[in-house]
Amino acid sequence: MDFTIRKGSHTVSRLTCHIVWSTKYRYKVLRGDIQIRCRELLIQICDAEGIEILKGVVSADHVHMHIEYAPKLSVSYVVKQLKGRTSRKLQQEFHSLQDRYWGKHFWANGYGVWSTGNITDKMVNEYLEHHRRDNNDNSNFILE
Repeated sequence: MDFTIRKGSHTVSRLTCHIVWSTKYRYKVLRGDIQIRCRELLIQICDAEGIEILKGVVSADHVHMHIEYAPKLSVSYVVKQLKGRTSRKLQQEFHSLQDRYWGKHFWANGYGVWSTGNITDKMVNEYLEHHRRDNNDNSNFILE
């Protein structure tokens, strides 16, 4: 697997997740110039926040993004930035959206998010079980 580990002054991490959100009422408005501009804005926001886009798709009525982000960021903060900034800029730049979304709410409430990564739950449990068994002096405290 080819990926980069993010290193900070006191951390080593690789946090990745898959995020999905949709337009309000699932209107298929992400087409043509609006779709292109939405893509550009998402890339700009991720660059500004230090988020790496591993893969992403801007569909007609929703967005999928697989991202890697720093541990100082929360997923809710990332989504707030992505949805908030794109909503504001797209409605400013494309006046046709203001007619359809008169309440200034371009994206539907909420989002879906799933953690992804390079290890499975099974691998973590095997690692912890190894440390549990390897303890000859009984100095480990088991959390269960």
